Amino acid sequence: MAQEEGRTGAQHNALSHTIGAGWRELATFLTHTARPEPTAEGRFVNYGVERGSTVLFPTIADLNNDGDKAHNHQLVYGAMGNPIQHELEKLLAELEGGTHTQVVGSGLAACTVPLLAFLNAGDHLLLPDSVYGPTRRFARRFLTRFGVETTFYPPMADEQTLQGLVTSKTAIIFAESPGSHTFEVQDIPMIARVAHEHGARLLLDNTWGIGAFKPFEHGVDVSIQALTKYPSGHSDVIIGAVTVAKEEDWLPLRHAAIEMGECASSDDCWLTLRGLRTMALRLERQAVSALEVAHWFKNRPEVVRVRHPAFPECPGHEFWKRDFTGASGLFGVELRSDITVEAMQRMMDRLTLFGIGASWGGYESLILPTTGGVTRNDTGGLPEGAAFRIHIGLENVADLTRDLEQAFHHLTV
Repeated sequence: MAQEEGRTGAQHNALSHTIGAGWRELATFLTHTARPEPTAEGRFVNYGVERGSTVLFPTIADLNNDGDKAHNHQLVYGAMGNPIQHELEKLLAELEGGTHTQVVGSGLAACTVPLLAFLNAGDHLLLPDSVYGPTRRFARRFLTRFGVETTFYPPMADEQTLQGLVTSKTAIIFAESPGSHTFEVQDIPMIARVAHEHGARLLLDNTWGIGAFKPFEHGVDVSIQALTKYPSGHSDVIIGAVTVAKEEDWLPLRHAAIEMGECASSDDCWLTLRGLRTMALRLERQAVSALEVAHWFKNRPEVVRVRHPAFPECPGHEFWKRDFTGASGLFGVELRSDITVEAMQRMMDRLTLFGIGASWGGYESLILPTTGGVTRNDTGGLPEGAAFRIHIGLENVADLTRDLEQAFHHLTV
């Protein structure tokens, strides 16, 4: 039987309070930032949606100034940004602690656009072996066509190991912390130190840690967000964002986005900005609920390991404890070696409150097998047997655990 490893009820409650408090600190900021100023004539509390492609200018001189406008998030043409997008970008830059943010069309685009912005033919890229599958495929299938070599490094590599993988051509070290299927928390300050020692940039997929991890305080150069997840919050928007720490990194990123035609619609930006208003409240609830459900799993005889960064047995827990102010609602579960993948799938089919599907960060609970569908090299972080990733939504925890209880009976039937 998986045990609590000495954690008392008081310690559990203290951890839940800490995780919740981390999100409560964001509530005022997200409620009041990027809001229209009231006028004598009166204004609605939220910005309106402005849809458009063509932008009109009063004179040719104004039109010919579009280069500077493009760099500074002013209106030029619909594909280069819109008013609500620019408000969203300002909020995100402040939330992440950076100088500028570029909104793009998806979370995957948020991973690929900065790679294309900061890599040249012949460069070397270091990706963690636990990286998001589509990012991995982009490196293997696309970047290789342009002479970019990719090495996959163990996500928990120590400094000596990482130093040994860096070459004179290494331009980017990419991190994803925690891993979105394996939940290792990486030592970001150490990786930043190695990257900068060799003149490379550190890019971080910070989607899990939005609001709970300040990337630029720990040496990150470029922070990546799948706004599809917690910021939009309702599983009905595809959108992403890239934020830079330094002014000199802004123009290469902005040019890359414009030249690839990367943009998001006014409607998607508006929905995401609206979703951000309640993100702190949702994440506080979801993070605490996820911790309760994770403890439920730890006491199940069918479970051998719970991959939650707040648990001491999770790889990199010490870095989570040192660097994060909270957690999210996503974690992983490994079942006993004698439980087959087929039995796990039978259990999942019996669930009524958990949707079976990809993505996470919405208001609903989800479950997804982590066996198969994730291609890795050799670092062993991905479970070989029956395991799944689970996202806890806004449902009542007692209802969720009752649903899991009845479904778990089918693991050994």
